[in-house]
Amino acid sequence: MKKWFEDTEFWEHFAPIMFDEVHWAEVPDVVDAIIRLCSYNSYGETSQKIWHEPLTSKPKILDLCCGLGRISTALALTGFDVTGVDITESFLKTAKEDAKAENLNIEYIHADSRLFVRPEYFDSIVNLYISFGYFQDKDDDLKVLRNVYDSLKKSGTFIIETLGKEIAVKNFIESEWFERAGCKVLTEYEPLDSWTFLKNRWILLKDGKTIEKTFTQRLYSASELREILKQAGFQKIDIIGDWDETPYDHRARMLIAVCQKC
Repeated sequence: MKKWFEDTEFWEHFAPIMFDEVHWAEVPDVVDAIIRLCSYNSYGETSQKIWHEPLTSKPKILDLCCGLGRISTALALTGFDVTGVDITESFLKTAKEDAKAENLNIEYIHADSRLFVRPEYFDSIVNLYISFGYFQDKDDDLKVLRNVYDSLKKSGTFIIETLGKEIAVKNFIESEWFERAGCKVLTEYEPLDSWTFLKNRWILLKDGKTIEKTFTQRLYSASELREILKQAGFQKIDIIGDWDETPYDHRARMLIAVCQKC
C-alpha cells in the first residue's frame, strides 16, 4: 500500500491551501536567512547578502522535499546551483515549468528522501516547511538525515525547519474551520503515543465536493531533533526559533536547526 505522503492526489488537492499567498510572500526573507545562516565559508562567500543580489560564485544547494519549487526558484535567481528533490511528480512538473519560464537551469529529481544521496556534493542542504517526520519508523528519519550528512561537503551546512513538539503542545487546538484559496477547510488534530505523533484529519470543501485525508506525522522536540542529528553525524548544531535567529523558547514560532558538517 502507498503511504500517505505518496498520495499524489492529496498533495494536488491541498497544495493551494498549503502554499497560499502568505507562504509565497515569505520566500525572500527565508532565502535571505538561508544565505545568512550558511555563511558559505567553504567557498569564500560572506553572509552579508540579500536574496536578490546575485552571488559571485555558484554554491551547490539541495532543496530536499522542494514541492512546487518556490524556494528552489528564488535560490537559483540569487545565483545558486540548485538541485530540487521531491516525491510528487506533479509538483516537480510545475517547478520545472516555472524554472523554464525564468530561464533557470535547476536540476529537479523525482526521488524518495530515504534513497537520494550524492556523496560530498553540496555546499548546503535545506529541508523546509515541516517536510520531516513523515515515516512511521524513526529509523527512516535517521536514514534521511544520514543521506543529508553524506551528501554535504566538509564544512557544509544543513538547515531543517519543522514544527517543534513544544510549539505543537503550546498552540494545540482540537479542530478549526477556515477559508483559504476559495475553499473551506476543516482540520482536526489528535496527539498520539504521548505526543510522539500528531494525527491530522483534513476536510476540503470546494465546488460542492468533499475531499478528506487523514495522516500522522512524528513530532520532535528541540532536544530530540538535536539527538537524531547527532546520530546522523552532525556535531555542530544550533537551534533557533525563527528565521530572524531568535531563541527557541516559549515565544518560538518554529523549530529550526542549523547544522554544520565538521
